[in-house]
Amino acid sequence: MSLLTKPTQPILCYVTDRRSLPLSTSADAHHLLFDSVERAAAAGVDWIQLREKDYSGKEWEELVCESLRRISRAGSVTRVFVNDRLDVALACGAGGVHLSENGIPVADACRLRDDFFSSHGQKRDFLVGVSCHSLGAALGAARAGADYIYFSPIFYTPSKANYGPPQGLERLATVSKALAIPVIAIGGISEENAAGCFEAGAAGVAAIRLFQESPELTQILRTLHAHRQSTSA
Repeated sequence: MSLLTKPTQPILCYVTDRRSLPLSTSADAHHLLFDSVERAAAAGVDWIQLREKDYSGKEWEELVCESLRRISRAGSVTRVFVNDRLDVALACGAGGVHLSENGIPVADACRLRDDFFSSHGQKRDFLVGVSCHSLGAALGAARAGADYIYFSPIFYTPSKANYGPPQGLERLATVSKALAIPVIAIGGISEENAAGCFEAGAAGVAAIRLFQESPELTQILRTLHAHRQSTSA
């Protein structure tokens, strides 16, 4: 059973990409990423998805543990998700795992999560989400126990060009209406088009550049929260 229902407040998710950080080089990008995570959390982003797909196990552990430490230091309640590495997410105390569409099956991830918390005698507060690119995949993820899904790409973005043409707001609305769990829109999200995603029924938006490169991040987050509240009223 999902821990989430469709929220009345928006879910704004920063997806990390250290290689696109301004002024980053291969030598310092890892440490600049920590600063970016702390900045986003302090500004008020709801979720952070750590998405450094090329990391080794040891690098993942350092990334997750240090990110959680930085977020705590910022006094934030931002929830941290680990991309695909369920083992690292559970071991480090992250808030969830985000699965690739062709990664670990959702049902298996949910079972492993529940077994982990049961064996440790802890209350479960750990979400399992998955990327979907069709209505069928979204419905299947929900039936398998996903707490939320990403639906993408909504708008054109080079990073998701291999998933085909943009889904558009009409398909986003269809998927959002069909699912009882939150649908997060991703792919080409900007401050200008995010409101259209909320109007289409998305429970939130996720993005790299919008939350990683914006100099006025706190104000952008306030604006997006206000958009979502106005469409929910």
